[in-house]
Amino acid sequence: MEFSKSQVQLMDRLKTRGPQSVKILAKQLDMTTMGVRQHLTNLAEKSCVDQTQKEKQTRGRPVHLWKLTKKGHEQFPDTHSQMTLELIDVLRTNFGDSTLNAVINHRNQKVKNDYAAHLKVAGGNLETKINSLADLRNEEGYLAEVRLVPDGWMLIENHCPIFAAAKSCQQFCQSELETFQELFDETAEVHRVDHVLAGARRCAFKIKPHS
Repeated sequence: MEFSKSQVQLMDRLKTRGPQSVKILAKQLDMTTMGVRQHLTNLAEKSCVDQTQKEKQTRGRPVHLWKLTKKGHEQFPDTHSQMTLELIDVLRTNFGDSTLNAVINHRNQKVKNDYAAHLKVAGGNLETKINSLADLRNEEGYLAEVRLVPDGWMLIENHCPIFAAAKSCQQFCQSELETFQELFDETAEVHRVDHVLAGARRCAFKIKPHS
């Protein structure tokens, strides 16, 4: 399936920001509202976007928001999903869950060591390290971003490139959280506040400095 540059930008925005109005999309992407509507109509014909029910606004009339459909989300790749699922099934069937979890934990330890080494080289304060971690996650396809909140930061992952594997074996998600907690153990608390497997649009982690 082929998409124009503008259509890719629109899907990226809906992926990272959730449902949006035509007016907001036009402003964010520096496009005309007519142009946005045309692109969204074309994407809807491809079953990649859909309209929500009308949402109430603080001012003016309720408006329709646009969102990605399941097919739209599928345009963001799930890395080697079929092969990974097959490997998980082989390990679970032949060696049991304990061996599968041990393999995932071993992989996670390597990832954690690699992250820790990168953050050490990057240096800087806690915020710098969080942004460095987001950069690493972006390289792995997580569409990560960092947002400042009143009592810390939010590390947001707008896409899960291992969703199929995580859905089949939730040890991947547990290991991910433990990795982040250990990386910042001496400087901050880390809690998952949004989880794709629990029905959220994204995964998000609250990172709060120790008082």
